[in-house]
Amino acid sequence: MASSTGQTARIAVDAMGADLGPAEVVAAVKLALSEFPDLSPITLVGDEAVLTPLITSQGLNGHPSLRLFHASEVITMGDKPIPALKRKKDASMFRAIELVKSGEAAAVVSCGNTGALMAGGTIKLRTLDGIERPALAAIIPRKNGYFILIDAGANPEAEPEHLVHNALLGTHYARIVLGVANPRVGLLTIGTEEGKGNALISATHEHLKKLDDLINYVGPTEGFQVFTDHCDVAVCDGFVGNLLLKSWESLAHFFSATLKSELKANPLRMGGAILSQGAFKALKARMNPEVYGGAPLLGLRGNVLKAHGSSSRHAMKNAIRAANQIIKADMLHLIAADAARANALISPPQPPATAVQASPSA
Repeated sequence: MASSTGQTARIAVDAMGADLGPAEVVAAVKLALSEFPDLSPITLVGDEAVLTPLITSQGLNGHPSLRLFHASEVITMGDKPIPALKRKKDASMFRAIELVKSGEAAAVVSCGNTGALMAGGTIKLRTLDGIERPALAAIIPRKNGYFILIDAGANPEAEPEHLVHNALLGTHYARIVLGVANPRVGLLTIGTEEGKGNALISATHEHLKKLDDLINYVGPTEGFQVFTDHCDVAVCDGFVGNLLLKSWESLAHFFSATLKSELKANPLRMGGAILSQGAFKALKARMNPEVYGGAPLLGLRGNVLKAHGSSSRHAMKNAIRAANQIIKADMLHLIAADAARANALISPPQPPATAVQASPSA
């Protein structure tokens, strides 16, 4: 299959950066094409000599919704983002991003090097009009559902305007992926009282109160509240967000391992565990990060989704599905329109222009 130009609604899938190898990515593409009837066409990006046999083995050769774009290089997990951008110009990840930039695709999905994907997406695509910094959105389980954590690590040194933009980005993403019509937005801080938090939080809180027509702001939100049914979008800077995300992931693994160990401690507990298998399976499904598969880098002039480096075919399949949902919803145009309105509302009033008086003639 030759590389191609064509439909702007295509999904460019980086096939080469995954920990589990390109075979797992090709298997994910097969699952996505078979399970999602309304899926946009896919362009697999990577080494043609490696991918062609894999495509054939999966029975996808000649599939009308699949094309191959050859890229001879691979971004490894050990590559530094900026040097890689300069040295590996034919890397599959960067070629996939360039397909979005040129309009040959509408979204890119990759489970390769996170830093390189964020750097490549930001530099090659640039941010949307009205959005100053991109933000990484993660989906985390909570009571009665899930919430969007934004920013989960893209912008660790944020200004109040950036957090306002995060609230807009998270709101649109929650509508599309979580199916929440009017997402509740909370500002992550250390207390719910007015004035609690640092200068960044106080200024952001004042801005968000002005945006009633754009977001459903429920006010300052403490860390424990995000795991209750309190908000659908938790807004923070990338430093706080990444700490929360990594802590939650580690805590989930800790409880899972501890529970398994304790249940095997004696025969009586093992018997109880057997009787409770249904509940444990349901809990595992709720905590499974593969349900949504990818975290989008929102706010760019193109859709970029980062799947976990060790994603299985099922996780990668769900990341492709999320990319498809974003494309179908035309999210970029909606965000740009809301960003323009929000910026006008939070901008400080301009001083009135003073008339310039003519100097008296000598």
